[in-house]
Amino acid sequence: MVTIQVCVGSSCFLRGAPDVIKAFETIIEKHAPRQVELKGTFCQELCAKGVTVRINEKVFTAVAPEDVPGLFREQVIPILCRDESADAGDR
Repeated sequence: MVTIQVCVGSSCFLRGAPDVIKAFETIIEKHAPRQVELKGTFCQELCAKGVTVRINEKVFTAVAPEDVPGLFREQVIPILCRDESADAGDR
């Protein structure tokens, strides 16, 4: 399971957090339903750096909706593949 947290504090909200959330919802529903938990979170104390996204323990700043597919491909998919491999080894 991968956890994605998108800051919805006032600064990130005004910088486009709702659109980033929608982009993540769309890609999760299409590629990894029930494998990714998407959460809103309040201030990550990186307000001046735009929409802040945390994928598990990694933090990304200035995230825009058009960044979501790349983040998902480069950060989320490898974690899901590792999890699948670990699950297969447990059988």
